[in-house]
Amino acid sequence: MKTHRALILGMLLIPLLASAGCESIKSRFARQALPDLGPPVPLTIQMDVDPSLSAAKTEYIDGCGRIRPFSIGPTVEDMLIQAAHQTFRAVVLPGSHDSAGKPDVTVRIRMLDPRFKIQPDALYDRAPAELSLDVLAEFFDAAGTPLAERPLQSTRKERLQLELTQQRCDYIVDPLLQDASTVLATQFMQEARVLLDPTHAATAAAPPASVVPTEAAQKPAGIVPANSTTTMASPLSFKATLLDENSNLILEGGERIRVRVDIVNTGSQAVQPMTVQLTGPPALIAQFPATKLSTGTIETGGSKSLEFIATLPQSLYPQQAEFQVSLASGTGQPVPAPQTLLASVRPTGITTDDVDQVPAPTTGGQRSGDYLVSIGISSYREQHIGGRKYAALDAEMVATYLQALGGVPKNNVRLLQDWSALRPDIEEALLDWLPSKLTQDSLVTVYFAGQAVVSPTGDTFLIPYDGSLGSTSRLYPLKDLEAALERLKAKQILFVFDGTVLKNGGEGRSKVAAPKWTGTSGKVLHLIGTTGFGKSLESDTLRHGLFTYYLLRGLRGEADLNRNGEVTIGEVTDYLTRKIPTAARNTFKQEQQPQVFPALRVPDKGMDAVLTRPPTIPATDKP
Repeated sequence: MKTHRALILGMLLIPLLASAGCESIKSRFARQALPDLGPPVPLTIQMDVDPSLSAAKTEYIDGCGRIRPFSIGPTVEDMLIQAAHQTFRAVVLPGSHDSAGKPDVTVRIRMLDPRFKIQPDALYDRAPAELSLDVLAEFFDAAGTPLAERPLQSTRKERLQLELTQQRCDYIVDPLLQDASTVLATQFMQEARVLLDPTHAATAAAPPASVVPTEAAQKPAGIVPANSTTTMASPLSFKATLLDENSNLILEGGERIRVRVDIVNTGSQAVQPMTVQLTGPPALIAQFPATKLSTGTIETGGSKSLEFIATLPQSLYPQQAEFQVSLASGTGQPVPAPQTLLASVRPTGITTDDVDQVPAPTTGGQRSGDYLVSIGISSYREQHIGGRKYAALDAEMVATYLQALGGVPKNNVRLLQDWSALRPDIEEALLDWLPSKLTQDSLVTVYFAGQAVVSPTGDTFLIPYDGSLGSTSRLYPLKDLEAALERLKAKQILFVFDGTVLKNGGEGRSKVAAPKWTGTSGKVLHLIGTTGFGKSLESDTLRHGLFTYYLLRGLRGEADLNRNGEVTIGEVTDYLTRKIPTAARNTFKQEQQPQVFPALRVPDKGMDAVLTRPPTIPATDKP
């Protein structure tokens, strides 16, 4: 009896679960749909699709730094053919045996190279992406005489979610492509009706609101906007949003925050560029590299999203913060009223690990001959370059540790974070500042947390804040850094890298040489956080890169295996190569293996160079 009841209950639940599953699938993929613009035009149309459209594709870098192909053409072609079937009495496709007869009109469709970019976002679980499609539709009558040509254009912006797999490398891109294709197909339907159906010519110039794209898509040529009366009210509306790292609207020390401004032009004419300005408490506003941004020209029905980004300092005092976002016009155009954003500020953020509680400074005195250049880049001027969530904080903590426990004087430290880590800033520190300070007994440490990119030949480039993946002149070649360091008259030089290593310039099928980390002389010791390509892991629980987290633990005493009160380069190197692979597997279920270049030699006096003299801290097996 119980078995029969369970069977009956299961049969009743299956349709409900299936329905729920279908609804979930619909909500994820069934986004925009082609509109109903009226009865079909009484013509037969032949669709000729050029290979530039049917085979259109592009590439992008996924969340793990790998190049992925993105097939564009088939989806766009299918949507345009569906639009043709909705618009005309009959549609003839090349190679088909359709009995619709000789076509009244032939449409040839070509596509320019699609443009697709993803900006990996270390702060949110969705990455901003932009897809632009440009199609040319050429219309010919039954005799082959050209009737018209119409450009169709679609630009879609959306935040993409990573696939729910174990590695979480690739993005879910299909819904974005589907929406962009729908916008193109809708424009095709409008254009065809204006051109070929006289009964719709008078009304097609003003498409119904239900088919107007929600994103900033350009209107195709030939569609004339309906006339409207301009009033003194501003044609712009905007919404300002304060976004903090853990979404609790409490601004905490070391936290990365964003003020997002979404602007929409609801008027009947394009709006000339305006200035968006952010104001607020001076101590907080000073952390933003820019407090004024230009909107650029915003077309009718278009939108623009801008973001002010800052990383808050570790030391904050409790207060109520009030930010104000306003628009200003240099041409006297009316602007909407300013908006105010409120948030609480508290000195410490969410519970942090013990590495953020810096031990008391050592009493052994300062080492006036030692120097540190600590570079951390969490975000970039070009927003499509993904950031390292905790890179700027990691650089700050490394500087703090080497000052407190390593005895490096504050004046001997250059801390370059985000917008202060331009290529000229890095060059000035390495080429001008360091050489004039050093002695033959100096220990020099250069720490870099951020991103590097590798050419097909293996040449490695660090990406400064103003870097560009499309221009090597705006990257910092590692060979230039090597040359600068090898010229230094110092006893020991240590280069530490914790970050993401990307491939650049190679085809997906071609083999890219492994990154080149070493110079010609072998004078510089390299401690690299990961092997090959991909990400050096970061942890939201630890609030650090995994490599830097264990580096800090080692510097505070855990690497001092002989318990003599000194942590040497050799001890830190041994500690990191033992700890990180195990922690990566146990905590992240992934692999991460640090590298040391050149290979360590025993004995090697350079390994005995002292980095820190921490107070006695018991070792721990904490993962």
